[in-house]
This record gives sequence, C-alpha cells and structure tokens, in this order.
Amino acid sequence: MILTPVSPTALPALLDRFAATLEDAAARRAFARLAHADDAERAAGARAAAHRRTALELAARHGMGLREGSPALDFSWDGNSLRTGTEAYVLIHEVAHFQIAPPSRRHLIDFGLGAGPETGDREAADRAAAADEATREDEEAMASLLGILWEAEFGQPALASLLDQNWLEGAGRPGAARHFAAVLERLRAGGFLDAALRPTCHLRRADAA
Repeated sequence: MILTPVSPTALPALLDRFAATLEDAAARRAFARLAHADDAERAAGARAAAHRRTALELAARHGMGLREGSPALDFSWDGNSLRTGTEAYVLIHEVAHFQIAPPSRRHLIDFGLGAGPETGDREAADRAAAADEATREDEEAMASLLGILWEAEFGQPALASLLDQNWLEGAGRPGAARHFAAVLERLRAGGFLDAALRPTCHLRRADAA
C-alpha cells in the first residue's frame, strides 16, 4: 500500500531524486533497471496472464509445490505448496520469501513469519510464527527487493512494486537510499544476487545469518 501517492507527472523527478542520493555505482545501476516510468502501472489482460505464467514457472523452478485457489482460502504458502490464484508480483514475492527463509522455517506456514496481507486463515498463520519482529522486518525487506528485481529481470512492471512497497518513500533523503543499498548488499552477500546485482536461484542453506 503506497503511503504517499505519486502522480505520473511527478514520478520522473522522484526517480531522479532517489537516484541522485545513491552513492554506490552498482546500486545506481540496479535502481536504473527498476526505474522505468512506463512500468508504474500493473499489467492487465493477456500481458498480466503471461506474467503470471512466468511467476509460476519461477516457483516451480525453485521446487515449490503449486495448488489452485486464492491465498484467502487459507495461506499463500502452506509449507509445501503456493496458492496460485493471485497476481504475478505476489507470486514472485512468495518465491523470494522461499529463497530467503532458513531451512528451519522454509516449510512452515507463511515461512514462519506470521500472517501476510493475502493470508485468509490469519490465526493459524500467526500460531505458526517462529521469527521475532526484527527478523520479520529484515526478511520482508529482502524478499520485497528480491521480488522486485525478479520482476525487472522478466520485463514485468517492477516500478509498480517499488512504489507499492514504499521503497521511494522519502526519496531525496539519504536514509531512503542507504536502506535500498544496504538491502541490496545483504542480498548480494547472501548469494541471492550475482556480482551485477541480478537475481539468482540461490536458496538459503543455513539458519545462521
């Protein structure tokens, strides 16, 4: 949910302000792959269906089971299978969570992070929670940005997710850019991004950070 809505006419200047505060050259290049103003709107129709097929292929490539139906029926991720009845960007975000979750939580409901925004059975998901608040916030930030980078890799509207997930909130302030660069670095150090800061299919293999 966007905290501060951005008009189409204001978007180019907002992107420029954010880019100008990124001190690291690699982070600037990564941001440039996301910052296409034409990608601020979600896909629709046949294009959205094609994006969704790509997202499901990505999930299958990572070994995630798939089952029909909306996450509102129970969970986005039941520990074994991903609910497929949702948008491509949501599916890709769940794949990113699967990659980032440690082995001890990868097969828990909603990765042991508690109920997500799509979860129907919130009580059961919260009972399965097995991570503290700091860990939840850290993994959510990492999954958010990794998912957005996957969207860009597939030519999907990554900027729409960058806006929805509030990465550009506070654009022009050094803290916003530092947060973006720090999460990028954590993803790279964890093996989820390659040297060019493009997503890999790496899965976290240990519970230790």
